[in-house]
Amino acid sequence: MSIYQFKMNNIKGESQSLTDFEGKTALIVNVASACGLTPQYTGLEALYQKYKDNGLVVLGFPCNQFGAQEPGSEDEIQNFCSTKYAVSFPMFSKIEVNGEGKCDLYNALNGDTAKFPGDITWNFEKFLINGSGEVVSRFSPKTTPDDADLISKIESELNL
Repeated sequence: MSIYQFKMNNIKGESQSLTDFEGKTALIVNVASACGLTPQYTGLEALYQKYKDNGLVVLGFPCNQFGAQEPGSEDEIQNFCSTKYAVSFPMFSKIEVNGEGKCDLYNALNGDTAKFPGDITWNFEKFLINGSGEVVSRFSPKTTPDDADLISKIESELNL
């Protein structure tokens, strides 16, 4: 299953097809602004800056399902991310990643028929997507963006 079949609302509330990222290696992350793991934004932005010219894109999906740690509006989230962490990678509107309200994208990422099924455990869980839009790896929230295994898998997908 390819992620390119989905359309999501970007952080400005505009519909955006994930085909915009076709052919790129993507790191999809459910993010939150008031979490102990929020400083991972720094590492995610560093990854994006280091590898974007080689075809990596980081896609941030705010989610308020874990300890209500993303309570703000899209404008507040965007302002926080850009001013506190200088985030320049694509951000999307707030979504649900578990339960009855889970969005279709996350149903494809972690649903019963997904390659890596199972509920998202917390903010900053990561899925690595290859250029064909298929999930190739899943990383726990505690896996930091500078983790050697994560970087190795990204570099492998980028043929570096």
